[in-house]
Amino acid sequence: MKLELIELIFLSDKRKQLLLFLRNGPRNMDEITEALQVTSTSILPQIKKLKDMSLVVQEDRSYTLSLIGKVLVEKMQPLVSTIELFEDNFDYWSEKDLQGIPLSFKKRLGELGKCKLIQPDLDRMFELDQEVVENLSGSSYIFEAIAYFHPPMISLCQDLAKKGVEFSLLMSESVYERYCKDYTEDFLKMLALKNVRFFRYSGELRIASLTVTDKFFMISLFPKNQRHFDRESLICYEPSALKLGSELFNELQLDSTQATEISPK
Repeated sequence: MKLELIELIFLSDKRKQLLLFLRNGPRNMDEITEALQVTSTSILPQIKKLKDMSLVVQEDRSYTLSLIGKVLVEKMQPLVSTIELFEDNFDYWSEKDLQGIPLSFKKRLGELGKCKLIQPDLDRMFELDQEVVENLSGSSYIFEAIAYFHPPMISLCQDLAKKGVEFSLLMSESVYERYCKDYTEDFLKMLALKNVRFFRYSGELRIASLTVTDKFFMISLFPKNQRHFDRESLICYEPSALKLGSELFNELQLDSTQATEISPK
């Protein structure tokens, strides 16, 4: 029975999508065929199988999840979302080091939803992607965590902070030390702004960069072989991704110390 139920749910994309579609409430046949882009002839046999296993019940001309169906679909959604996330950019996820992402957040990666892979051209490896620049420029706040020194990103964030954008920069130890030493004047000017906060991460920051604003979420992970950092990033726009990103940034802050003055040389 256990295997039969798993096969019923996951071995048919139509049944899987139907169950997920019904999680928001009863739907009639016209709504189902339109949402799933299927014909009634093709979906009716799948509905019958779900009804036979008491996952779906019919109420007049509408179909809805049974109590058992509701419990299963509630557990299905995170798994399906995570599978789809990895499938869309499988090469990226399989080649990256995920150890820097806390376990509690790795379990929630499906909340990122649809993500777009940003791959810089070799001749523009150190430049900011135009889509990223446009989104940052339209943001009202920026949370940035960074483990490698990236002058273009820091420079843009500085410009936006001077215009009043709320800006929080969390830096690895090496980035913090270089910023203090090589960009002392810029660092002091930023420290003087009331809308700017700096955080110095304690320990090894194993996420290459994390950007969260009210517009988008972007993450760049180190490859498993750190000798070949390619600066690839995933950018996401769904509200659930922004929420997850903000919570991840806050988690990183717990292992950080806010900088209120330049560190002594």
